[in-house]
Amino acid sequence: MSTPSDKPPRHSSGGTPADPAARPSRRRSTAEYELALVAEYENAPNGEKGAILRREGLYSSHVIEWTRARDASRLGDGPAEPTEPTRKPAEQIELDRSRRQNAKPTSDLAKTRMALDITGKAHALVEEPSGSTDEDRPPTRS
Repeated sequence: MSTPSDKPPRHSSGGTPADPAARPSRRRSTAEYELALVAEYENAPNGEKGAILRREGLYSSHVIEWTRARDASRLGDGPAEPTEPTRKPAEQIELDRSRRQNAKPTSDLAKTRMALDITGKAHALVEEPSGSTDEDRPPTRS
């Protein structure tokens, strides 16, 4: 016979047992660590590169991203934490929106003008006399 204290704790929704593990947090690394790992990865022979990634719990995309940042001189110069992007002023946002709205009709107008120009030229070619007259007779067979 089981007592109420023998049952595992449940969420208030009555579903699964409560998870005792804490929520995982995003891993953050310093620029020095990233630079050292990129150097170690680049100097390792081809067969050992995977072992470095497994040892550190990383993916090759991490190393590729850090290598690009190093080559662009963004790694090691600034803070290890990403900075918040600067926000555009409201006037700039409105101006950008207006420009986007204006771009499509302007593009459509240019296409329409080009089509009319082509149509006009085709019409002029059709109307142009072909150099033959009505008096010309078709060639006769001999």
